[in-house]
Amino acid sequence: MGTPREPKPAKYFVALLSSDSELLTIVESDLAAILGVVDNRSEILPWTASTFYEKEMGAGLLRRFLSFEPLASPGELAQIKLLTQHVEDKYRDKTADHPGRRVNIDPGYIDAFKVALASTKDAGQRLYLHSGIYAEATLMYFDGAFHGLAYTYADYLWPATLAFLTSLRSVYVDQLRRFG
Repeated sequence: MGTPREPKPAKYFVALLSSDSELLTIVESDLAAILGVVDNRSEILPWTASTFYEKEMGAGLLRRFLSFEPLASPGELAQIKLLTQHVEDKYRDKTADHPGRRVNIDPGYIDAFKVALASTKDAGQRLYLHSGIYAEATLMYFDGAFHGLAYTYADYLWPATLAFLTSLRSVYVDQLRRFG
């Protein structure tokens, strides 16, 4: 019989999506208030994965990832998702002819074995956490690299995304060695 233990802390990040490159920078202070100091930023990439968000957010969408210095319990993922939804609401376009989000914020974390993402949508590969929030392992780390799964979002398989997440995992492992 195993003994329940708290997991090692994880390294949190967010995936941002917006057609406004300035807004990608503006929301950083709101996110830092939730997750701590931003310690890394990906380059801003044109969103080419799908047209799913265009009706709500417009064309010309941009993707950026941010990571945060403090390590935190993976058990905080649902609460962090709820808090990031408040940030999305803060910047929502409230005009009658185009109500909708101006920024999409998807939090997740990296640990030694995976990249986990939070979602408000249920699916076969997702596990319910609480308060309407689900989680999924979207990338697995083995043989020295991240590997996608059948349901992994296309942008998480982009070379630039994998390079950012691989670098982030190295920072995480170093943080564990120094402080854990």
